[in-house]
Amino acid sequence: MGKYKRMLTNFRVLVLFACLLLGIFAVYPNPWNEGVAIKGVAKNSSAEATGIQAPKGSLAPMQFEVITAINNKPLANLDDYYALVNTLKPNQTIRIKTNKNTYSLTTTPKIKTTTLNQTEITYVNETREINQTINGSTTTINKTFTKKIEQPKVKTEVLGIEPLGLTVADAPTSNLRKGLDLQGGTRAVLKPVNATPELVGDVIDTLKERLNVYGLSDIVVTEVRSAPAGLGTAESYILVEIAGATQEEILRLIGSQGKFEAKISNQTVFIGGRDITYVCKTAQCSGIDPNRGCGQFDAGYNCGFMFSITLSPEAAQKQADLTDRLDVVGDSLSDQIVLYLDDQEVDRLNIAADLKGRAITDIAITGSGQGSNEQQALQNALDNMKRLQTILKTGSLPVKIEIVRIDTISPVLGKGFLTNALTVGLLSLIAVSIIIMIAYRRLTVAIPIMFTALSEIFLTLALAALIGWNIDLAAVAGIIIAVGTGVNDQIIITDETIQRETDGGRSWKDRLKRAFGIIMSAYFTICVAMIPLFFAGAGLLKGFAVTTILAVSIGVFITRPAYAAIVQSLVEE
Repeated sequence: MGKYKRMLTNFRVLVLFACLLLGIFAVYPNPWNEGVAIKGVAKNSSAEATGIQAPKGSLAPMQFEVITAINNKPLANLDDYYALVNTLKPNQTIRIKTNKNTYSLTTTPKIKTTTLNQTEITYVNETREINQTINGSTTTINKTFTKKIEQPKVKTEVLGIEPLGLTVADAPTSNLRKGLDLQGGTRAVLKPVNATPELVGDVIDTLKERLNVYGLSDIVVTEVRSAPAGLGTAESYILVEIAGATQEEILRLIGSQGKFEAKISNQTVFIGGRDITYVCKTAQCSGIDPNRGCGQFDAGYNCGFMFSITLSPEAAQKQADLTDRLDVVGDSLSDQIVLYLDDQEVDRLNIAADLKGRAITDIAITGSGQGSNEQQALQNALDNMKRLQTILKTGSLPVKIEIVRIDTISPVLGKGFLTNALTVGLLSLIAVSIIIMIAYRRLTVAIPIMFTALSEIFLTLALAALIGWNIDLAAVAGIIIAVGTGVNDQIIITDETIQRETDGGRSWKDRLKRAFGIIMSAYFTICVAMIPLFFAGAGLLKGFAVTTILAVSIGVFITRPAYAAIVQSLVEE
């Protein structure tokens, strides 16, 4: 009994137990947590209007706001959430209860506008001032005219409700952050063209803002550098990882520079991001253009969209100065306002005659989407509108970028990766336990080795949770490598402890000093080998390098000294 007391009161063992206790608080496991976590809130959405806020990137998973009930109906997981949301009706007021607050919002109807092959005639009375000459004197009189207006007849349908603007996921069960490989999403490696280090930072900031405005969540945008070859310099790349996003969405947002300009008489009136103070994204002032709707042409269907924006006073005044020089032709001015995206013309808009010389801050932006059928054209128009709204809100990238590589991982595949990794890890521990039992034939050796290996894994995960490091497949591989080297080090310690008859009667201290000399040499070798991987592979191997260094460091300075003390107490006669 005395050796167990000495073991449990040993300073190195107490340090291990204290770290394990702190690790529990860092990981904060709660396998019974129910509900759906709010991972993102789209700008100008119903959810944002009611006060729901998107979580900050530095927030621990267990601190996310979790929806527990909608309209007093409890939610256990994502299936419950979507099943309930699909039953909501337009203009319905709902109550969303979370673990932090209760919100009330009204659903927005999703309206489809179709242009029919019919015309609608309306008559409008207009009063104009006319100069009349009678007996040589000229007087001004008001005369009323009736104006005939023909417009295509439009059919409006309510298709359901607009998205609430929430990006959700199953409620987290711990503070561990799963990387893209384990939860699904899209990863892209970008290369800025002829960019200085300062411009690379500006590109990263603009990309973050653009992706956040678009309503995507779990975004990682970071600079990585390639290892320099020979005497050359390292090249800068940008790694973008987004959970829950498709490859098409990412290509639309990061595949172009996003330079938006509006010109009158070939002179720039306003630029997206810089001169625009507000972009409407609600159903009241954005959507399918009722004046154009959807129509059929030779190659398919075309649907027009429209949304309003607010210009800065400076841009509005510049527009007034340019329009003041134009002539009035009928109901419009003699020139149009032309919209350019990445130096390509995307639309031309007539300027109403009453805007001549007026500094108007509220204007409408239009565009279109095409498709082989009406539904596809409608969806493409809405997607184009959403992308243009995002670019107008955030502005253009300071330089052009090239997409070096883009990968997409499904959530189902990510779960399969995680299951396989856990299974392989468990089988590896069992195999190591069997080999150690055969080699030493002593439970007092096999059990501490397994306990130390599990402690090393848990402390590595706890440290990752504490610093907010994502656990992906590369990180799992790093943990497995670290555990393997840890078991090897523990065998060295065991041999130095048990095989005493061949050491010429050397003391415990000398034997452990020799063992840890070998262990420290291997530790520094591993660290030196991992440092180049931190910068290589466009950052894709960073998780492997960082996790390996963290896990091996925990083993060398915490778990392996504790194991030496445990074995010394258990095998000592």
